[in-house]
Amino acid sequence: MASPSIDECWWHSFNRIDDVVVLHVDLTPNAAREACALAWLDEAEKARLRRYRYARPRRESALCRAALRAVLCDRLGCRNDQLAFDTSRHGKPFAVLRGAPASISFSVSHSGRHGLIALAPSGRLGVDVEERVARHDPDGEIRMIFAPRERAELASATGDRKFHLFFALWTMKEALIKALGTGFALDMSRFEIPPQMYLGASTSIFRFPHLPTIRWRLDNLGNDRFAAAVAHELVPNPPASPVR
Repeated sequence: MASPSIDECWWHSFNRIDDVVVLHVDLTPNAAREACALAWLDEAEKARLRRYRYARPRRESALCRAALRAVLCDRLGCRNDQLAFDTSRHGKPFAVLRGAPASISFSVSHSGRHGLIALAPSGRLGVDVEERVARHDPDGEIRMIFAPRERAELASATGDRKFHLFFALWTMKEALIKALGTGFALDMSRFEIPPQMYLGASTSIFRFPHLPTIRWRLDNLGNDRFAAAVAHELVPNPPASPVR
């Protein structure tokens, strides 16, 4: 069975970092796109959509999931009906192709009218996007989520810088947690974003305190429309075979 046709993609290239590709998904309401997206979803995915009480999360989920399916089919060279998804013990999703885990990493995030899909050929991967909107209890979230040095930096910031710094730190922490794949079993206040990242750097190498041998590349992808970040596990290259 051929994959459903798409007259106009609602996702486009957003960024590329080494072998990580990040796509932006337009989640603006559009009846034609939403109908097309539904044609890509399997029955279990459609059933999950029906559990949403409101139209906005249904739209965001459908458009992102269909875009993910279309992109994975293109990269894996398969039909949509050959592609499925499963989750790890901690709930991190992965692609399944013809009954076996596919050789590709991905992560998806959406907020408001913006979605991001990150893809890499190997290594654990996490992406997060957040529209910058006023929080109900930012001080409570700061106490719960951020490490002492991060809290001090936020306390010393004011106005727009504090607002943007809050979301930059938030998305970087979320991206790292999603890449690690253990859910929120890890307290986000127990690890700290490298200080150079909130002093202006756009990329850094990160290590979780309890996993010091594993390196992650962390990139701040935020722009004037939203805050965003991607984290990617740096997998060591296998040793070269000896020349005979």
